[in-house]
Amino acid sequence: MTKVPATGSPSSDSSTGAFRATPITWALFTSVVVLTTAADLITKEVAFKNLGMPGTSPGWTVINNMLWWRTSLNEGALFGLGQGMGWFFITVSVAALIGILFTVSWLRLWHDAILVLSLACITGGILGNLYDRLGIPSLQWHAPLGREGDPVYAVRDWIHFRLDGVIDWPIFNLADSFLVLGAGLLLFLSFFPPAVTSENSSTPNRSTQATAEETPDA
Repeated sequence: MTKVPATGSPSSDSSTGAFRATPITWALFTSVVVLTTAADLITKEVAFKNLGMPGTSPGWTVINNMLWWRTSLNEGALFGLGQGMGWFFITVSVAALIGILFTVSWLRLWHDAILVLSLACITGGILGNLYDRLGIPSLQWHAPLGREGDPVYAVRDWIHFRLDGVIDWPIFNLADSFLVLGAGLLLFLSFFPPAVTSENSSTPNRSTQATAEETPDA
């Protein structure tokens, strides 16, 4: 009697790429990253070009007593935390980008779409602020005395939300918004994880794969 592998049984090496990200996954991730990063950098450029460096303009009122466009430079992290720790945040940003790319490489779009979107938003936010931290915009400090003319290694912010007597939100930018959006989606997934489904309905059951048909010798 000779054992013949069951029909449809995968080859011994077929599982090596079973959970690798597909081109569609990378296409979605890359598209969102490009769009979010571009939106952040373009709006920063427009804001600083029209409003000038912090303190040189009162800004523009968008909604009376609620929303303004006014520039600010943040040498810290989100919400102004960790002032003066620029290189630390640069290191953390690069490490986070490496971790995200590794994670995305193992995702499948049909059951990880929200996770791919959240990581793409976070990546776009990281890249937008990392661009500023590296001093690529080539800004120079105009104040205070002693720093005039020094290169700026700080994040450009331009959105100010405030409700008198309720909240005065730290000035932020679109990169910060994308970071918060991505984190919010991750939080959503922690409460409502996607249902685990089979990657391919045509893939035979593992128990079936392990079964061999016995056929008589010719």
